[in-house]
Amino acid sequence: MTPAEPPDGAVPRAFRYLLRVPLLLLHLLVGLPLTVALINPLTARWRLASGERVDHRIIRWWSGTLLRIFGLTVRRIGEPLPGAVCFVANHVSWIDIEMLHSQRMMGFVAKAEISRWPLVGWLASRAGTIYHRRGDASSLNGVMHQMLERLQQGEAIGVFPEGRTTDGRAIGVFHARIFQPAVLAQVPVQPVALRYGEQGLAQTRIAFQPGESFLRNFLRLLGEPARPAEVHFLRPVQPGEDGRRRLADACRAQIVAAMQGTAA
Repeated sequence: MTPAEPPDGAVPRAFRYLLRVPLLLLHLLVGLPLTVALINPLTARWRLASGERVDHRIIRWWSGTLLRIFGLTVRRIGEPLPGAVCFVANHVSWIDIEMLHSQRMMGFVAKAEISRWPLVGWLASRAGTIYHRRGDASSLNGVMHQMLERLQQGEAIGVFPEGRTTDGRAIGVFHARIFQPAVLAQVPVQPVALRYGEQGLAQTRIAFQPGESFLRNFLRLLGEPARPAEVHFLRPVQPGEDGRRRLADACRAQIVAAMQGTAA
C-alpha cells in the first residue's frame, strides 16, 4: 500500500490558484489555437532530426506545458520504444494521459466518457484515442479490432489494463484480454509506471477521490503543491506462446516493482 503526503493548507492553495489560473487561461487561449493550427496533414509529414513527426512533437509540447502549469516536474526513467508498441500503465487520474503524451505520442484506449470531458476529451480525440463503452461487448470487440489495425500499421497505442482509475493505494489486477491485439500483431508490450510525488507519496492525492467528477479533480489538482512526477519506461515484454495472461502478469509485476522503488 502506498503511503500518503500530509494534507495541504488553504492559504498556500489560494496563492497557487492566483498564479496558475492566468497561466492556464494563457495556455488555453493562445496555446490551444496554436496547437490546433499546427496539427495538420502537413506537419504530419514533416520530421525532426530525431525522426519524430512534427505534429507529435507539438502534442508533446502541449501536454508538457500543461503539466508544468499544474506544478508537476516530470522526470523520465528509461526510454519509450519506437514504432509499433503497446504501452501499458497504472491509472489514477486523467492527468496520466498527459504524462504519457508528454513523453511519447500514442493513441489511447479510454472509456467513452472521456470524449465528453472539457479540453482533455477534445485533445484526446484529436490525438487518436480509441473509445470503449463499458459493459458493451460489441464496443470492446471494435476496440480490439482498432488496436490490432493500428499496431499492424506501425503505430503505438496506450492502455490502462486495470480497466478504470484506482485510488492510488495499490496496483489493481491487469485484465489480460486487452493484451490480445499485441499478441496477434506480435509487437512488444512496454510497461510504464507513473509515480507522483517523492517516492510516489502523492498517488492518493492525484487520484480521483470518492464521488469526484473530472472537473472537480481538474480544479483540485490545479491548486496542489508543486511536486516531482516520474514516468518509468520499463523492460519491454515480448509476446510468447503462453499468451496474453503471461504478458499481463509480467507487465504488472514490473510496474509494482517500480512503484515500490525495487525495479531493476
